[in-house]
Amino acid sequence: MKRGDRLMVPEAEFRSYYGRPVLKQPVWKVPDVPAYLYLGGMAGASSTMALCADLTGRRQLARAGRWAAAVGATASVAALVHDLGRPARFLNMLRVLKPTSPLSVGSWILAPFSALSSAGVASELTGWLPTLGRAASTTAGVIAPAMTTYTAVLLADTAVPGWHEAHRELPFLFAGSAVSSAGAVGMLAAPGESAPARRMAIAGAALELAAGQRMHRRIGLVGEVYRQGRAGAVLRTARALACVGAGTALLAGRCRGAAIASGLCLNAAAAATRYGIFEAGRASVRDPRYTVVPQRNGLPS
Repeated sequence: MKRGDRLMVPEAEFRSYYGRPVLKQPVWKVPDVPAYLYLGGMAGASSTMALCADLTGRRQLARAGRWAAAVGATASVAALVHDLGRPARFLNMLRVLKPTSPLSVGSWILAPFSALSSAGVASELTGWLPTLGRAASTTAGVIAPAMTTYTAVLLADTAVPGWHEAHRELPFLFAGSAVSSAGAVGMLAAPGESAPARRMAIAGAALELAAGQRMHRRIGLVGEVYRQGRAGAVLRTARALACVGAGTALLAGRCRGAAIASGLCLNAAAAATRYGIFEAGRASVRDPRYTVVPQRNGLPS
């Protein structure tokens, strides 16, 4: 058919050989990997919170942050090992350090961070080697920012379109999600010193929401996977929980019930965000359009 003098060609329908996806589906499993993503981020931000609380004399908040970091990091390692199937596979990733591989670098961030965080808490609990325990917790706090965001780089460095196209925003989105969840833990576990934790929670939620909005506007076609299906439903729920949690945190200083509600909402939002992003990436692999169109648009004319 024609419109004026121009021939209108119907939009191409993208198919692959024998109906197979262009890319292989990620082999990572649910709930192991979403739990690994959430717990690692929360642990990293909690360690930073503990270090800052120590430096400002807030002992109760520092203790809550150290415990959250140790428990979260240990649980994150356990989730990763369960996904791998055998502990030896995780240990094999530590045989060499390959700076060009986010997986290798991430393994070398996760392993020492979890060991140092656990050592600091063990020293605090038993009273043994207090100087070394404090040094371990401090060192964990120093490397905590890398622990908070390396999983975003790990996802974005893959060929999965939903993750790779969002490589600019994912670190900020993961950082905001982690900071809000760590602040939520502080509100729940250290009510007497929760003011800095409330500020963390609100700032983290704001960063998470802003990064998510920018990501949706920028990545174009692939952004559909973040709005449709299971991933879209989960991420809409996560945004609603983050908004409710941040709003309730404003009242948490005067009402313990508001602090509890805010802490639970923000941690649920952080977990839902990681799961939603994980599902969006898997959905983007199933449709060849999300692989072919961005690559075609990136070719020089």
